[in-house]
Amino acid sequence: MDAMAVLAGARDVITTQRVIGEPYEKNGVTVIPVVSASGGGGGGEGTGSDGKGTGGGLGLSVKPLGAFVIRGDDVRWLPAVDVTRVVIGGQLLTVIALLAIRSIVRSRTRRVLLREKIRGHAARQRAKAERKS
Repeated sequence: MDAMAVLAGARDVITTQRVIGEPYEKNGVTVIPVVSASGGGGGGEGTGSDGKGTGGGLGLSVKPLGAFVIRGDDVRWLPAVDVTRVVIGGQLLTVIALLAIRSIVRSRTRRVLLREKIRGHAARQRAKAERKS
């Protein structure tokens, strides 16, 4: 397969019909799905010590964006929810919150320990002064 065939295949895959989907109608409501499609391709050929060689490649990424919902004269956009992103975002916020809580607890614990150490030192000093008098 040469580079031109790879690029022709990419052009066939990424078309307007695939980005704006075919309208679907039922009970007077029309739904038009919308996706984001991106991709890239490349190819090449050359000669080496053992003969002539060619190569090509294609990468595609497609993700749903949402859908237009048409009911009579009313057109609404319904965005697609990427549940994976929502879950990962929640996990990230949880980790940040736990690290912040740990830092607060450590700081308060150090403060309490320092206060107890100071009180203990002061009590020892008073006891020492009382013994001298």
